[in-house]
Amino acid sequence: MTTPFYVSPQQAMADRAEYARKGIARGRGLVVLQYADGIVFVAENPSRALHKVSEIYDRIGFAATGKYNEYENLRIGGVRYADLRGYTYDRADVTARGLANVYAQTLGTIFSSAGEKPYEVELIVAEVGDAPEDDQIYRLPHDGSIIDEHGSVAVGGNADQISAYLDQRHQDGMTLGAALRLAVQALGRDGNGGERSLTGDQLEVAVLDRTRPQRRKFKRVLGRRLTELLEPPVEAGTGSADTPDAASDGKAGGAKASSAEDDGTADAADD
Repeated sequence: MTTPFYVSPQQAMADRAEYARKGIARGRGLVVLQYADGIVFVAENPSRALHKVSEIYDRIGFAATGKYNEYENLRIGGVRYADLRGYTYDRADVTARGLANVYAQTLGTIFSSAGEKPYEVELIVAEVGDAPEDDQIYRLPHDGSIIDEHGSVAVGGNADQISAYLDQRHQDGMTLGAALRLAVQALGRDGNGGERSLTGDQLEVAVLDRTRPQRRKFKRVLGRRLTELLEPPVEAGTGSADTPDAASDGKAGGAKASSAEDDGTADAADD
């Protein structure tokens, strides 16, 4: 009788982690930033059918990179968990922390199961609060661990270089336009010192906007509105680079109440 080949548990887990990391690194980058009025998700994603950013519940957004079929299954499971908990108890009982714990248990179980391939995904779960200090952003790697993030976070592709770039330049209280342009600049870095210019057609952008009067705070940024936010401010050389964005983002009445066709934004569809 032949003796089975022995691999130490440490080596087996290291091999599984390396396999998952390589799969995630092949995905395009994704950035989540806090700004003055909420949280913005910016993903390099030319597809208009396969979303990397989605709504989970009233104040909770989901973003992922890696294998689409794997993180789409996780997204659907998260929506079902949130709907059931909100219906059984109260809508306020559905939180990003609770959802992150559920995802962590699922990813951790799959990663440690010898008979299953580890998921090649990295998730971000974010919840917008009534004030910036109440915002929550959680990053969940392939092994099911939970990292509580603040300010900015990047996953996929050359995430380390993107995160370093964001850490140096992200500031509290940024306008939506300034945060979006910073995210696009970070995603355009290729890891070798070069830079790419990304257009609105190559991006998927959504926000959790705490100022929305509706219960649901998630909305996508599309079309003309996205183009306007990506354009540099008119008075960039006068030291008041954020003034035009602040003016456009803070318009009362008409701009906030305009339809999706007028301002280029679209409310999230029900999952």
